[in-house]
Amino acid sequence: MSLAISFDKGKGHAQAVTFANNFKIALGLEYAAKGTKTTVNEDNVGPALIQGESFRLFDSNAILRYLLNDFAPQQVDEYEYALSSLEHLLHQKQVPKEHADECVDKALNNYLTSLEEPLSATRLISFVNAYSLNPDAVKARFPQLPQGISKALASAEKSTPRSAQKVERTGAQHVEEGFLVKDQGEEILPQKGEKNIIITSALPYVNNVPHLGNIVGSVLSADIFARYCKARNYNTLFICGTDEYGTATETKALEEKVTPLELCTKYHKIHKEVYDWFQVGFDYFGRTTTPLQTEIAQDIFSKLNDNGFLEEQTMKQLYCPVHNSFLADRFVEGECPKCHYEDARGDQCDKCGGLLDPFELINPRCKLDNAEPEVKYSDHIFLSLDKLEGRVADWVNKKSEEGFWSKNSKTITQSWLKDGLRPRCITRDLIWGTPVPLEKYKDKVLYVWFDATIGYLSITANYTKHWQKWWKNPEDVNLYQFMGKDNVPFHTVIFPASQIGTGDQWTMLHHLNTTEYLQYEGGKFSKSRNIGVFGNNAKDSGVSPSVWRYYLTSVRPESSDSHFSWDDFVTKNNSELLANLGNFVNRLVKFVNAKYNGVVPDYDVKNLPGFDSLKSDISQILGSYIAEMEPAHERRGLELAMSLSARGNQFLQENRLDNNLFSNFPAKSDAVVGVGLNIVYAVASVIGPFLPEAAEKIYRMLNAPPLKIDDEFHLAILKGHNINPAEYLFQRIDEKQIDAWRKQYGGGSQQ
Repeated sequence: MSLAISFDKGKGHAQAVTFANNFKIALGLEYAAKGTKTTVNEDNVGPALIQGESFRLFDSNAILRYLLNDFAPQQVDEYEYALSSLEHLLHQKQVPKEHADECVDKALNNYLTSLEEPLSATRLISFVNAYSLNPDAVKARFPQLPQGISKALASAEKSTPRSAQKVERTGAQHVEEGFLVKDQGEEILPQKGEKNIIITSALPYVNNVPHLGNIVGSVLSADIFARYCKARNYNTLFICGTDEYGTATETKALEEKVTPLELCTKYHKIHKEVYDWFQVGFDYFGRTTTPLQTEIAQDIFSKLNDNGFLEEQTMKQLYCPVHNSFLADRFVEGECPKCHYEDARGDQCDKCGGLLDPFELINPRCKLDNAEPEVKYSDHIFLSLDKLEGRVADWVNKKSEEGFWSKNSKTITQSWLKDGLRPRCITRDLIWGTPVPLEKYKDKVLYVWFDATIGYLSITANYTKHWQKWWKNPEDVNLYQFMGKDNVPFHTVIFPASQIGTGDQWTMLHHLNTTEYLQYEGGKFSKSRNIGVFGNNAKDSGVSPSVWRYYLTSVRPESSDSHFSWDDFVTKNNSELLANLGNFVNRLVKFVNAKYNGVVPDYDVKNLPGFDSLKSDISQILGSYIAEMEPAHERRGLELAMSLSARGNQFLQENRLDNNLFSNFPAKSDAVVGVGLNIVYAVASVIGPFLPEAAEKIYRMLNAPPLKIDDEFHLAILKGHNINPAEYLFQRIDEKQIDAWRKQYGGGSQQ
């Protein structure tokens, strides 16, 4: 009679039980009574089974006894012990370690004193149960197993589906330290011989809430680049702050019946809260209303005066007879003489971008009360830009190429130089501002556009007393500045001219990155008309900062105006973030937790066909990413970061990571998991500058510190490393929400 034997496929009970069952069946086959004929059913997907012509046995102990033809209850104590204590523990879902150790010790000390053959069925059962509970302890007692047991053990290991329960999860970290992001310390200062970068974003004016266009054009763009630089291990300082002086602040303070300083403090807090929510990671976010601002601005003013680059002129100004005050340029509105836009400001036309003199406006009016301004005369100090024009032009021509300025930065700057530089007034008849350090002009203040750019210096000085190591160190430090295109001339002409005119050795602009305008659903953002999403609205939407940052970067107006669209916003979340990035990370992390108990296996890339090609693909993506991010081509950088995630998804699909791979091709499965987790690690590094919250979640899931951005793919996560449970990176947005948001924030019907 031939007996059909089926190994246990491990459904419905613990891994230790499955292994014990298969070990006993393998021993039965190895030590079967003489004349016993058996065949193994490889197609079985159920429990252990032996089947004859008229009977079936499902209990592995009974199967072993039947095959050995050994039914005698030899050594009764051992027999009872094997069937009760050890079996009871094995059938629990999780065996308490102290109980398991106690049972194994008792077996080793009382029953398994030797493995001298022939071995009874009871002795083999005791051995298997002890081995299943603590193989290391049994191996230590019996380093050399009898040949029959060794062969059966190998057969059992091959026949038993793998399980996460075979690996203990300890929380251990095994990551190559040489590939990590370095800690810059509490005070960031430039270091000789290192790549030192100081990054600024245009100082937002304090008396309003920034809208999405303001955010993406300056602080978000600068933050992305700063995070990129830090992830490259460049020595990087990112500073910004609120621009707080000027007529607009005075007027707003009168309107709210508070002092200008109280108003600035209120709005400084609002701005900081908005940027904090957007996860803009300034190293220091300051303000221009500080004693150091006065000290540094007056020092620059005095050096310009001593060097002959300041001059006095009597100038006519527009004066409002209704509220009895001189009008700052931005508080005069009228028709632009160049493009005939009807709401041009006295300093600049928002439509054509042309810089204006308020007296050039057609039909000028006071912005505050629509009164027709009167002309009055007052003495003021002018910066003699004409005397500095040659040196400024030479500097622009050199630095705009060396620093790969964005195209619109070059165009706007060259238009100024082409028209010829003329002396420009840098004082105003105001109270709220930096006092002019001249007795004759003690009742005047420095013009905010001369003063505001000096805020970069004073804000850095409020961060560190060693601020000059950043700002007077042109040999070792590169300055990167981010802003909307309307701020360009003040950073490429007026501020550099002021620096050159002092005669000091300043760190001057290296790279200028400017954006065009972000439109809202086909029109303009307007706080007064309740059109558009402003900083606080994004938080109220309930959508995570990562989604907002992703979308704004994807439509960043780098070379032309771009448009915010609710339809596009929702589509990018659902189809790109959720379906691409979220799917890749969560699929792999969940699999490793389910099948490997969260422990990285001992993987070998030799078991992964096509690894060299994969490594080449990933390294090529990383290299292209770096090539685009170095000149701050952030939209393209984001596309490449997402393409790395897509390549990770492709990798999992090509290798069919599933239960079958895990159970039947363990070496390849281990390699797919080990390499796949390292792709996830690389993805976290390149999306980190754009989506810091999402990257932090991935690092938390991987139980690994931030990975530096490198141009080559590395296997930084090593065998034995423990990962954490999966977290959701993104949530699906219901398309019905589009109409609700559009109704709430306007859009879709603008002309």
